[in-house]
Amino acid sequence: MHRIVQQLNLLRSREAAVAQLMLARAGLRARDAMVVYFFCRISLPFAFGLAAALDLYVVPILPIRPSAQLPVLAGAIIAGLFAPSLYLKNKISRRRDRLQKALPDGLDLLVICVEAGLTLDAALGRVGRELGRSWPELAEELGLTAVELAFLPDRRQALRNLGLRTDLAALRGVINTLQQAEKFGTPLANSLRVLSTEFRDTRMLKAEEKAARLPALLTVPMMVFVLPVLFIVLLGPAALNAYSTLVH
Repeated sequence: MHRIVQQLNLLRSREAAVAQLMLARAGLRARDAMVVYFFCRISLPFAFGLAAALDLYVVPILPIRPSAQLPVLAGAIIAGLFAPSLYLKNKISRRRDRLQKALPDGLDLLVICVEAGLTLDAALGRVGRELGRSWPELAEELGLTAVELAFLPDRRQALRNLGLRTDLAALRGVINTLQQAEKFGTPLANSLRVLSTEFRDTRMLKAEEKAARLPALLTVPMMVFVLPVLFIVLLGPAALNAYSTLVH
């Protein structure tokens, strides 16, 4: 994989920076993550196309009409072309949802650490360790931010990197609060407590919204699966009695 990607000079292409950011947002930070991603983007169209060609012309497994063979082959190649990007976007979306759910708990712990007298670096590191089992995504991001705060010459750059890696609107508000506290020395605990309360209220509103949509979503399954069975149970004996009366 390294040899093919390096020969095609993909790691220095325009898409390399975008791919690196997308992989970071998906939580894929291994050394070879970008190499594997670019190799999959190159190889999967050929692999999917070869599998479709084998199924169509060599060992037919799925019954496909001759008129649909070329569209199926083209669809397999296109699916292989877009499969890595779709997988990455799906992984980013699921990770973003996990970060959104974990944020109120993380802010509560951060408020406790700040009120206990810990610095921002130590508080982020401690919260990252405490959340390692319950919310590993947020723990990873906070731990990495704590390391960058300790080593980067510009502390604001570490917070900006956190916003770029997560791409979460709620977390950007937290980052702005941390930056203001770093710059102006404003009290951090009160601001974080207010943000935590707002995020919990937002999470509760989303849960209530889903619960309110549930009756409307259950209408169609009830009409399709429940009502016919109910009619059979209620009207079936009467229909059988009427039929036997008419026959005899």
